[in-house]
Amino acid sequence: MTTDDHGAGHPVNPLDGSELKCTFKPKYVPAHLMSSNTLQGRVSVQTAMTPTTDRGASGARAPFEFKSAAHLLFIERERASNISELLQALRSCPEESIFQHTFRTLEEHHFIKEGFSNDFAHWAYTELSEVGLGERLASLDVREFTSLAALRSRLVQIVEEFSAGDPKARERTAEAPFYFCSSKTIVLQTQRSAADLAEFIEGLKQVSLHSIHYHFIEARLRRKLESNDFSIWLLRDLGLERESSLLNHIDIYTSTLEGVRRKIIQILQNAVN
Repeated sequence: MTTDDHGAGHPVNPLDGSELKCTFKPKYVPAHLMSSNTLQGRVSVQTAMTPTTDRGASGARAPFEFKSAAHLLFIERERASNISELLQALRSCPEESIFQHTFRTLEEHHFIKEGFSNDFAHWAYTELSEVGLGERLASLDVREFTSLAALRSRLVQIVEEFSAGDPKARERTAEAPFYFCSSKTIVLQTQRSAADLAEFIEGLKQVSLHSIHYHFIEARLRRKLESNDFSIWLLRDLGLERESSLLNHIDIYTSTLEGVRRKIIQILQNAVN
């Protein structure tokens, strides 16, 4: 995988670094995964704000290059109609599926503002009618994981523990099966960069929510760190240790992506003032 110093780079798959130049959308996509935002990558280009304070105008060691991302969805061979099949599929599915149904669904959750923040929890609750399992899966915080292997292990553990406590639930058939899917990520240029804090704040105001998700949430997995592109740049290139730390503590589950954007901007505007 190839990335630049600002977590932007061109890793079109968060796992294998293969670069895609085509667009593809399957004729059929399971309802729990379809969203009008799947292949969006809106670009917004406007003039950067003129710095008004010394701190805001202090130049960075290197500019921050804003990127965005679009995702190509693929249906995998695994499917599940009950807990036993879900457990088997979780163990055998490609890591891209784990990424799709957790990190990617979290982005869609911010757009639709309803349901659970991962597909496994939503299916267990709505289609399998296993409220307890749905709640346990929903409590999973993807920010705690820097590898998909560790995230897979935790998902398997949750399902194993639940089925052990209620053996009869293992073969209970769901109203609709769970289709495992995966996605390839295409990194998009936004033509926007920031050479100081003031320009960075203006960039945050203008870029799409897909860009916010790419740099702030997906970056944790891509960098294999419990941090994000914004915090890393603020600390390394502007020396803003406090602000870098504050961004890492923003709750991404109780806020929409637009709310996350506003919180980031507020923290940084306080630094300028």
